[in-house]
Amino acid sequence: MELMDNTNYSFDAEPHEYVDNLADISSEDAQEFLNVGVDTDESNRSGTFILKDVSVVHCKTRQEGVEIMKISEALEKYDGLKEYMWKGLSPEKDEFTQLTDEKPSGGFFIRCEAGVKTRFPVQTCLHLSKEGLTQNVHNILIAEEDSDMHVIAGCSTSPHLDKGRHIGVSEFYVKKGATLTYTMIHDWGANIVVRPRTVTYVEEGGTYISNYISLKPVGSLETNPLTYLNGKGAVARFNSILVAGVGTHLDTGSQVILNAEDTKAEIISRAIVTGGTVIARGNITGKVPGVKGHLECKGLILKDGLLHAIPELQAEVPDVEMSHEAAVGKIDKREIEYLMARGLDEETAISTIVRGFLNVEIEGLPQSLAEKLDKAIADTEHDMM
Repeated sequence: MELMDNTNYSFDAEPHEYVDNLADISSEDAQEFLNVGVDTDESNRSGTFILKDVSVVHCKTRQEGVEIMKISEALEKYDGLKEYMWKGLSPEKDEFTQLTDEKPSGGFFIRCEAGVKTRFPVQTCLHLSKEGLTQNVHNILIAEEDSDMHVIAGCSTSPHLDKGRHIGVSEFYVKKGATLTYTMIHDWGANIVVRPRTVTYVEEGGTYISNYISLKPVGSLETNPLTYLNGKGAVARFNSILVAGVGTHLDTGSQVILNAEDTKAEIISRAIVTGGTVIARGNITGKVPGVKGHLECKGLILKDGLLHAIPELQAEVPDVEMSHEAAVGKIDKREIEYLMARGLDEETAISTIVRGFLNVEIEGLPQSLAEKLDKAIADTEHDMM
């Protein structure tokens, strides 16, 4: 088990002023939030939650049937959230969950009522601005029966930050017939330590789509969310796009337990190493007959570093369909020559291939965010070249 080093970390920060109108937020913060998909205009969002250090600086719903509040308020309103709080994760799981239980910094509670479909995504941002702060958040998200909700979850740090740590405990509940799309865009900073702990439960006919995007440097990120498909016909899809430059350590994965008939899981990742480390994990376990699962991990190494793909399939009964595909390599010289023969110089040819490799179509992205992601990939490709 990893040992947690609390040396030179703090757990408190000066409060930040609440901003009722996001248009009035500082230009510096606005740009940081925009980088991770948070739109300060809010006209195309169904609600917003922003935590800066340990202060909620904005929390507002813009659609009836979508509930957004601080986790502390939800615990009071709903009698401790006994059905949901620490159901999927124990505070004793490890030192990070224990710290979040003992010294919470806050977090969000988001609920989409039964039958409600969000017109636009709900957006959240967890932002670090204080040097050396440990931000310990606990989030609960509930998609009630037959609801359909998309959440864009941005995480970022201020440019001046040299040291910081984020611990995020998240518990997601996708009820019967509901769909939850959760898109994470992370821009943490070169020396930030990130330790998410996430569990998701999906009931009969429910669908959970998780998109994870990490293109910028981060000191050390370790995450391996666990999803239980507990109802007949439940579906989980995971998509990740990862870039690891010098000094970046990404240990990411997804685990899906197929507990009911006709459940399906798909885990797809694209990773590029330009001097850092990517450990891409995937684990699908079939516990009943009639389930399907597929793992796919593809990576490119452009500069010396480490790319370690760990696909795992586990079947505990007959009559399951599970497969995996993993490939790690370099850019095919023939592809470069093909593009150069059509008029591109070598650098442009390489960048075109890299951009195409990263441009995995991510299900559930609104057009505006897809365009911003496309630009971010272009910027990343330019930086790598």
